[in-house]
Amino acid sequence: MLQLKLKQTLDSGHNSSNVQLGDSRCVLVGHALSEAVKVVAALKVRSGPLLLTSEVRRRADDKHGGASLVPGWETVWDNRVAYCSHMRVLSSVSMCLSQVRLDANYFGQEMASAVENEAKCLMIPCVEQLEENTNPDLPLLFWFCRKNPLHFHFITDSIAQKILSALFHTWMVPAVRVAFYDADELKSEVSWIPNKHYSGIYGLMKLVLTKTLPSDLQKVIVLDTDITFATDIAELWAVFHKFKGQQVLGLVENQSDWYLGNLWKNHRPWPALGRGFNTGVILLLLDRLRKLRWEQMWRLTAERELMGMLSTSLADQDIFNAVIKQNPFLVHQLPCFWNVQLSDHTRSEKCYKDVSDLKVIHWNSPKKLRVKNKHVEFFRNLYLTFLEYDGNLLRRELFGCPSEADHNSENLQKTLMELDEDDPCYEFRRERFTVHRTHLYFLHYEYEPSSDGTDVTLVAQLSMDRLQMLEAICKHWEGPISLALYLSDAEAQQFLRYAQGSEVLMSRGNVGYHIVYKEGQFYPVNLLRNVAMRQVHTPYMFLSDIDFLPMYGLYEYLRKSVVQLDMANTKKALVVPAFETLRYRLSFPKSKAELLSQLDMGTLFTFRYHVWTKGHAPTNFAKWRTATMPYRVQWEPDFEPYVMVRRDSPEYDRRFVGFGWNKVAHIMELDAQEYDFVVLPNAYMIHMPHAPSFDITKFRSNKQYRVCLKTLKEEFQQNMSRRFGFAALKYMTADNNS
Repeated sequence: MLQLKLKQTLDSGHNSSNVQLGDSRCVLVGHALSEAVKVVAALKVRSGPLLLTSEVRRRADDKHGGASLVPGWETVWDNRVAYCSHMRVLSSVSMCLSQVRLDANYFGQEMASAVENEAKCLMIPCVEQLEENTNPDLPLLFWFCRKNPLHFHFITDSIAQKILSALFHTWMVPAVRVAFYDADELKSEVSWIPNKHYSGIYGLMKLVLTKTLPSDLQKVIVLDTDITFATDIAELWAVFHKFKGQQVLGLVENQSDWYLGNLWKNHRPWPALGRGFNTGVILLLLDRLRKLRWEQMWRLTAERELMGMLSTSLADQDIFNAVIKQNPFLVHQLPCFWNVQLSDHTRSEKCYKDVSDLKVIHWNSPKKLRVKNKHVEFFRNLYLTFLEYDGNLLRRELFGCPSEADHNSENLQKTLMELDEDDPCYEFRRERFTVHRTHLYFLHYEYEPSSDGTDVTLVAQLSMDRLQMLEAICKHWEGPISLALYLSDAEAQQFLRYAQGSEVLMSRGNVGYHIVYKEGQFYPVNLLRNVAMRQVHTPYMFLSDIDFLPMYGLYEYLRKSVVQLDMANTKKALVVPAFETLRYRLSFPKSKAELLSQLDMGTLFTFRYHVWTKGHAPTNFAKWRTATMPYRVQWEPDFEPYVMVRRDSPEYDRRFVGFGWNKVAHIMELDAQEYDFVVLPNAYMIHMPHAPSFDITKFRSNKQYRVCLKTLKEEFQQNMSRRFGFAALKYMTADNNS
């Protein structure tokens, strides 16, 4: 309605300052961290810039029932804040960092002139490349605000789009819209510039913002993503009104001697005005830049300087400074506290000794959080304080603030409303529809499947208490792995530290770690399996569990079996026989002969032989002992082997959570779809001992848990009967006879 009113006013030629807010109200968060809503976009992308636009509707003055506006404002409506970010992270899919808090004083009289009828854009270029000495937690975006409609425009490649799409789809942050643009289409604009900076071609894309960003965006704040914002972003936006004359760039002076040329002998930097300016924080007047023919200006400058300099050392920053050197009237110098730089050669100490309120911290050293600085602990804590906050707070609409309804969120709420809250199994049924926040490729991943079409990915899921199994599995399985980890925000940081401290894990680039954040009271085992399965890029996948160690060489053995059993043209599920040990220290058998010897000695047992014989009995271990060729087995009730299947195999049924029937239902689905179960004669896996999980404890001690599981089981069987007709009757008959 507000947008319609304004459009009608503009179309009729009236000044938009006459538009009234009516009874629309929107309250943003105050400074108190205890009241802040953590706005986390764990933006791990492979490459490309991102633009985030926020359309903030101002609140009317409650005193006057919304008829009058906030003091000092004649018109307040649908102002837009845009955040842009250029992300360069290779396939490491590193994160980008900025903390942004929008405070209630954004609406005070002091800020009124800064926000009236303006489109605000905040551009955050991320050029972080994950290296051994780079913290992959940087950069990670934090916004502290209540209700601000946001519109993200991401310039990405296809991999980044996949990651970000999953992130925004699952995080379901209210009043957020997302659009994607192809970064490959922009590369030609800057690829002609030689660049020594580790950000590569992506470190130059800030130069083409006037051409890339929507033409109706008049102003933009540009931030590197190794930025920590420690104040109200509106204060920085207000600086636009201090621009005079032809000033179109707002920059902080560079806080090192780089452009003075005295850092080392024969150091020859690009030309700059005095100490030069750092482009980690930039205020851009896009409309004026376009009128000044910015594209032509920077291109001519770059071409001229490259004749002598041959390449840039600091990417876009060199070219910006060269332009300013020739046109000093373009720049408005910002106070130093808007970009406190922690580079290796920084002299920023003078800045934060002279001021009491630091606004922006810039981790512009390649070492990031590990930069050598005597005050680094203080700055580091500004960042680390917020990492472990619960990201689910992002979804909570604590205050009524007008925003467009999200289609997915509406459908979810409609589905949940249809559930009976008085149903004793309500929590089980609700879990099936819970959308867990998901962060794909949490760590570096880079793998190309083999060209022969036989490659296999091991698929598993785990929680924090099984973390110790990762190194052992990596030692046993040299092929690609797709893991879904069920963690809280705090545990995700613990996992990160664990992984970074492990030589085994850091040496593997073919392990995809996908974080599914905790929500609800049940362990969503089948959701986790599905998340890991969806990230498989090989033709085949081995569906395992985290407590199992595959035999040495199983990866290659399965690949050979793909050819031997014509997996590409048949529907087969290759069964890997499962064994277990009760010993925490095991001399792992290196061959089938050694395994049989340990089986005879009582060191090993067939898996769950003493508590759940039916689960693996159809494997026919007696036949397997002497088998030299693969053999087919029939489905039987409660059969739940570990199998290798094609990537297009059906997913797990999400209704089963926690303990019980999660794998049984999947194997039943495979059988209903006429998969043949073929046991491999020279393959095996061994289950390692561990403490009982929380869910199995609940299953054993809680009668209602068992009742609900039985109910879900019956509903699944009925669903199978509807889907597969007469052929599915055997599943119900078998259950009745068991």
